[in-house]
Amino acid sequence: MRAVLLHEFGPPAHLRVADVPTPRPTAGEVAVQVAAVGVQFLETQVRAGTMRGALGGAPLPVILGKEIAGLVAEVGPGGDTALIGTRVLAGTKGLGGYAETAVVPAATLIPVGDGIGLPEAVALHRYGATAQGLIRAARVSAGDRVLVLAAAGAVGTVLVQLLKRAGATVVAAARGEHKLALLSRLGADHVVDYTLPGWTDLAGEPVGGSMDVVFDHVGGALGRESFELLTPGTGRQITFGFSSGTPLDIRPMELIGRGLTLAGFSAGLIWSRPALARELVTEVLELAAAGQLTPVIGQRFPLERAADAHAAIEARSTVGKTLLIP
Repeated sequence: MRAVLLHEFGPPAHLRVADVPTPRPTAGEVAVQVAAVGVQFLETQVRAGTMRGALGGAPLPVILGKEIAGLVAEVGPGGDTALIGTRVLAGTKGLGGYAETAVVPAATLIPVGDGIGLPEAVALHRYGATAQGLIRAARVSAGDRVLVLAAAGAVGTVLVQLLKRAGATVVAAARGEHKLALLSRLGADHVVDYTLPGWTDLAGEPVGGSMDVVFDHVGGALGRESFELLTPGTGRQITFGFSSGTPLDIRPMELIGRGLTLAGFSAGLIWSRPALARELVTEVLELAAAGQLTPVIGQRFPLERAADAHAAIEARSTVGKTLLIP
């Protein structure tokens, strides 16, 4: 089969397609004929060598890729043969997804109904569950004024839509007219370009000058500027990453002095609870199948262009989900 191999850490060009043996499932596993695989920002950091620990000690060369959709092609010894041919979402153990066939734990399988395409299901898989989990963690309720940073990304595009379903007033922050136009189409009440001088004034003005909730995947200066928008006494900021490369820096006395809440969120806590993960993913898939949630796939690349996919993500030129299509 064809797969994308990473032989050494470095720039995107180090991702190259090669012919490798097709993997076979062992007990408790299934092999999936991959229809689409999601490309994660974390995987660009692994490839670059800045997050080598995410490989769990696996030696190079490796096949990156965690989130896939496709058809079950084979089950391991003792497995349920009725699964063969079914449409599923699944997660690898962290590696192996950038390929025509991937082996995954059978316990990770989530059925995909006929009402949604497999690429669209991937776009909602892990990041749809993350968005649902974020809303629960922030205790968002109808009428809340919510700022979403990097809102045109894979999590943000789902989060904006789910927040509107929850009755929130959504301010979506992104960079560039193309991304802002997309967010308006997805239902954001207000959009703002966070590269503009005084962008926080532009964000706060339409909603009375402050925010009840900030969802921050950026950290650094933008995360800090967003923190200043929180409403004293009730504001809460949920930080779930730092794509800027610099974590959010907030001191305890700043929280105490303004009566604010700062909470960290890790999607890994969702996936460590399979029943919860399945529940959250199933919810977003059903919404999409009913036409109440739009999966945003901004970019699709063949396996041969995996390097281009990584380069686009690193350049911050992508919107929604980026997929590889074997």
